[in-house]
Order: sequence, then structure tokens, then C-alpha cells
Amino acid sequence: MKREIKIEFTDENIQRLFGYEDAESEPIERLKEYYFKNETYGRVTSDLPIRILVGHKGIGKSALFKISMSEEKEKGNLPILIKPDDIAELGKSDENFLLKIRQWKLGLIKIIGSKVFVEFGITDENVFSKLSSFGLKLVSYVSESVTAFKDKVNLLPSQLLLIENFLKTKKIIVYIDDLDRGWEGKKDDIVRLSSLLNSIRDLANENPGLCFKISLRSDVFFLVRTSDESTDKIEGSVVWYSWTNHEILVMLIKRVLTYLGQPVNEASLITTAQHHIAYHLDEVMEKRFLGRGKWSDIAMYKILMSLIRKRPRDLVKLCTLAGREAYKSKSSKIRTSDFQNIFEEYSQGRIQDTINEYRTELPNIEKLLFGMKPSRSDKNISDQFVFNTAELHLKINKIIEQNNFVFAGGRTPSAKDLAHFLYKINFLTARKVLADGEIDRKYFEENRYLSSTSANFGYDWEVHPAYRWALQPDSIKDIFNRLSPSADN
Repeated sequence: MKREIKIEFTDENIQRLFGYEDAESEPIERLKEYYFKNETYGRVTSDLPIRILVGHKGIGKSALFKISMSEEKEKGNLPILIKPDDIAELGKSDENFLLKIRQWKLGLIKIIGSKVFVEFGITDENVFSKLSSFGLKLVSYVSESVTAFKDKVNLLPSQLLLIENFLKTKKIIVYIDDLDRGWEGKKDDIVRLSSLLNSIRDLANENPGLCFKISLRSDVFFLVRTSDESTDKIEGSVVWYSWTNHEILVMLIKRVLTYLGQPVNEASLITTAQHHIAYHLDEVMEKRFLGRGKWSDIAMYKILMSLIRKRPRDLVKLCTLAGREAYKSKSSKIRTSDFQNIFEEYSQGRIQDTINEYRTELPNIEKLLFGMKPSRSDKNISDQFVFNTAELHLKINKIIEQNNFVFAGGRTPSAKDLAHFLYKINFLTARKVLADGEIDRKYFEENRYLSSTSANFGYDWEVHPAYRWALQPDSIKDIFNRLSPSADN
């Protein structure tokens, strides 16, 4: 007879079970236990001079970098992490664009070189001073310096191994993360980041073996890409980060199984249908959602997948909030009532996240999002959050009549522009009812052309379920009655 496992949903247990909201705080050993490597991981970690990882906030860019750096260290390679405070003073002068690029190149060489020598255990000031020389070939200089010093200074065995491996590979891998910290979307921010990207391209070309991996929030990249034509030269180095709901479900199951100390067969999980693997969650949450309307007796995993925006952080937040409710009721499983009690708080958080993330692109975004709230005249519509293209444009035109919308670049958007913007930021998803009655939902990352008016792909539009409780807190029953869970994907 299977022994029932009882979980106490303390804050410590919730964090260990579902993970941290930010990868920086997650202990690396725990992160490695449950991390799932999708196709994006292989593309970012490939042996190429420049990889620019672009994705929404909360999609897992920092987690990917953290795992990648750990694996590079295990292989004996030399990963270097550059954080925003390392480069806070670079590229801020009033010099012209070309001089900004030069300033970035000099600054990056000095920062990277210093971090490399510290890793090697070399602290000679004469070695450091030459890092300020313009035109310095960094990889060659590091190679020559460590060859000269490795037998003259007392180094740890681990440092000697690192040096020996570097002398064989002649490779330095630089990770630049969190560049959107403090980002305001101003012209100076865009020019500064654009000059950084240009300097990295120059350094990679001038220094074979010097590889850069950079993460950028999608709205930040979009502003830079559309403001500076020179960035078309790095387009081939961009990797867009996306997840399927199936991959996120597998990650959740890996978290549960490793927390419970049970074996994990990742290959089997990823190739098996969701309804055949969902039982792995039964120790943690109820199997069925005992709600009402279209959510009555639905598999719990379908409810979870419907409410997240294909971002791992959404799932962490959703399960964490529900786990805290379970703790209040002293339950050893997360139950339907626990999820119901936090849906509005979860939804308000996702609205605020979206406003914070995209305010730099559309300063008046809050008016647009809350303008999508159903009006009194919409109450007789079967689903107040679902529109065909004509209905969507009509709804947005009414919002435009009452507000003044201007994109950060100064352009006044049309209803079509704002509809595309809402699709791009995942506030709207494309929607089609399948033959079996399930709902197929498409995100911008999966098909960027569905919002085009030049072709009809048979999709309507809906406000993502994650936002509905915040937009309609006075009619929560209607949400349950009208919202259909997502199809497996």
C-alpha cells in the first residue's frame, strides 16, 4: 500500500518545493535538480561568439545563465559574469556614438581581464595596468600573461587546472545579465545599450575565443532594435526564449519529484501526454478542480496551465500563493478553495508586472489595459473577453477616444497598432475552438503574424485568463462560467 505523504506548506517548504521567483536566489544545487533544458538552452549555450537571449520578464533568462555557467565551470572552462553594477559608469558620457563604442570596448576589456586574472589567482598590478591599452587583444594577452606567471606565483590546484584548460581552449565566456535593471526606455538608455551591443560585436570579431552571452528583456530589445539600424547586424545572434505548457508542466513535476526524493525520467515525461503524467502532482495538490461552470471537475494541471503566460515564474507565483493558503487551513494538499482564494491577488500581480515591464514602451499602458475591462453593454455577450478582429479594433478605438496614447518613440498608435502591442506583450492571445471543443491558444512568440490584417488565420482574440480577475473582480462567477481551460500542448 502506497504511503501517503503529508506536506506542511511552511514558507521554507513552499520555496524548496516550487522554487524561488528569481534564479539569483535559488541555490544552484536545487536549481540543477529540477531544471529542464528545452531547445532554447542548446541554442544559447552553443559555441558561437555572440548569443543574445531575448524574452519576457519571468521566463527564466537568469536561471538559464546560472545553469550554463555552472556547467561551463564543471567542464573546466572560464565563465565570467558581468552584472549591471560592474558596468554602471560605462557608456554614460556625452560623446558621440562611435566614441561611446570605444569607451565600452576599453571598459569591457578592463573588467573582463580583471575578473579573469582574479579567477586565475594573478593579482600583479603591472598585468592589470596594461588592460587599459586600446586595441589590446584580450585573449592573447591573457594567454601570454598566465603562461609567464603560472610558475612564479603560488596557485591553488583548482587555479592551475583552470589555467591549463584555458591554455588549451583559449576561450573566455562572458555572461552579461540583468541589463534591464534601472531601464527607463529613454533615448540615452537606448543609445547606451546600442553602443554596448556594437562594442561586443567588435570585441568578438577582434578576439577569437572571446564569447558573449547577453540577456535582454523583450521590450528592451524591441526598443533598441527599432531605434538603431546598426543592430540588424546582430539579428542572427538573437535567440527568443519561449516555453510550451508541456515543458513547464514537466519542470513542475521535476520539482515535486525531486522534493519528494523520487526518481525522475525526464525523457519519459517530455514524450508522454500531459494527462498521463499529471498524477505526479497528486501528493501536492488535488487531482481535480472542484469549481463551477466550465471549471467544474477539470484536471488541476489544466487550470494551472490556463492561468500562466507560459512563463515559469507565473507558475511559481501561482503555486506559492496557493501553498500559503493551504498552510492557513493546515491542509497537507493544495485544494480548490486555496486556488480560488488567491486568483484575484495573482491576477492583480500579473497586471502590475505587465505595467511595470512595458511602461517604458507605452507610458499610458495602464489606461489601455484597464480599458479592456468589460463595459455594461458587454454583459449580454457570451464571453466579454473574447473578440474577433473587427470587435477588438472597435473596443480599442473606444479606449483611444478617451485617452492619449503615444509610444516611447513619439509615434501615435492606431487601434491596429495597439492590438498588435497587446498581443506582443501576452495580454491578448490568439484563440481558436478545436473540433473537440478544447481551446487552442497561440502566443506572440509562437506566431508573430497572427495579428496581421493581411491574412485571416481563423483565430479570434481573448484577454489572457491571468488578467481577468483583476479586470472583473465584481463578476468572478462569470469568469468561472465562461472561461474554458486550455487544451494540452
